[in-house]
Amino acid sequence: MIDPDTLDFDKAGGLIPVVVQDAATLQVLTLAYMDRAALDETIASGEATFFSRSRGGRWRKGETSGDRLHVVAITPDCDADSLVLKVRPVGNACHLNRISCFGEEDAPGLGRITRLEQTIAARAAADPAESWTARLLAEGPKRAAQKVGEEGVETALAGACGPDEELASEAADLVYHLLVLLRARHMSFQDVLDVLAQRAQAAKHGGG
Repeated sequence: MIDPDTLDFDKAGGLIPVVVQDAATLQVLTLAYMDRAALDETIASGEATFFSRSRGGRWRKGETSGDRLHVVAITPDCDADSLVLKVRPVGNACHLNRISCFGEEDAPGLGRITRLEQTIAARAAADPAESWTARLLAEGPKRAAQKVGEEGVETALAGACGPDEELASEAADLVYHLLVLLRARHMSFQDVLDVLAQRAQAAKHGGG
């Protein structure tokens, strides 16, 4: 995952700052610190373990609260004296029972897409009689695709002659139904982002 010997712990007196980020939404959850022992334990356990400057010792996130941070990736910065920890959170990252230590806002920006995908996945198990999302998924990809077509037309019409508020609303409906269609096809929005990344790479090398 990462070689601790490549990191510069000496620059800040044996500690390095760690930015903790939700691997799915990319929301910044908290800022913490690690010494060498905490990093070694994090790598060995797969759960975020930090050095508490106030307690003067190591602590694994969730030891008392149960809100744990399962590590997906550890990436050093260019100077090898700080880290980004991408995690799958179980519960809240903040001791104030908030998702993030940086305010009460949920995943911002494109992270909102992933949060909506998580909601759609949860609704898949609901009663189709009570959940529109569950009903769409139960009816299969063709029904979801039909809704994407309908919402696409409505979005286009709003874009051509409607006010900004209508366009934003119709576009939101389109994005929601597109995510449902992707879920019905056992895909995710990441598959779309991967294609965009491939195209960007091709354009960088003169492909378009």
